Amino acid sequence: MSKSIKLVALAGLLAAAAACAQQEEEYVVVEPEPISAEPVYTGKYK
Repeated sequence: MSKSIKLVALAGLLAAAAACAQQEEEYVVVEPEPISAEPVYTGKYK
């Protein structure tokens, strides 16, 4: 085969291998919200 056909076949093989490579899963850590809200200062004495 000619060199150009070999290069095209090699490039296609490398592209297929890169596409099928195992990708790492990305995970997101979400912090839970507080159960009760903190009291708000109103400026008044109770």
